[in-house]
Amino acid sequence: MAALDHTVGFVGAGNLAGALIKGLIGAGRVPADRIVASDPRGERLEELTVQYGIRTAPDNRAVVIEADLVLLAVKPQLVAEVLGELAPAWRPGSLLISLAAGMPIVALEHYLPGARVVRAVSNTPAMVLAGATAISPGSRATPADLELARTLFEAVGRVSVLDESQHDAIAALSGSGPAYVMVFIEALAEAGVQVGLPRDTALELVTQTVYGAAKMLLETGATPRALKDMATSPRGVAAAGLDVLETGPLRRALLDTVEAATTRSAELGRQIRHRLRGD
Repeated sequence: MAALDHTVGFVGAGNLAGALIKGLIGAGRVPADRIVASDPRGERLEELTVQYGIRTAPDNRAVVIEADLVLLAVKPQLVAEVLGELAPAWRPGSLLISLAAGMPIVALEHYLPGARVVRAVSNTPAMVLAGATAISPGSRATPADLELARTLFEAVGRVSVLDESQHDAIAALSGSGPAYVMVFIEALAEAGVQVGLPRDTALELVTQTVYGAAKMLLETGATPRALKDMATSPRGVAAAGLDVLETGPLRRALLDTVEAATTRSAELGRQIRHRLRGD
């Protein structure tokens, strides 16, 4: 896979940015010396430099002066301030890809007038090249911009191009999903300990089982129900477990979890639009 002919800048270097940096370098998509990042935490920048060999910038404006592909990875409440800082230094030929949760495209284009924008929702498995990302173009983004964003994120996982109206649901499902899966793995491993397994063994078995089940689903094209039936014999061990699982609160809890997260993402967007109307 050929490297991208771009200097990639990260404004904000938190967990998701770190995952993407690791994935892009690991995939050979962007050389470390073509990545530059800024963050108010100097110790975080030092950590990324030591781990991956990227370059760092003294401030956010230095990133956009140097990079022509800029990933905005700051908390939503900081976006207006950060984009206001970037606007005087913004280069017309650059592309902004925003990873800021809940921040609608209309707000990004408001705070950075004239910029070409792509909004993205990604997740932390990008660090092991297994991310799930959804992208949506802004009003000024070209087909080439969208293809560049797709190419960038395909280096670290799977990409879907979707309407921006679906971003709240995406943020709640795949964006936040790794956290939910970790709770499931932790609980299932604890159940293994309860029935007599050593803790390390239980966690290793559960982790490999979840990985294998997901891989099987992706690679066979079969439905979850079909693969569940494949692993279940009438009156067998799995059937006994499923009798409890299917009658318990798991499905309802997952529905409520994603609904609550979707609602929160929508609330963030409404708050941002409200502030825009007050500007």
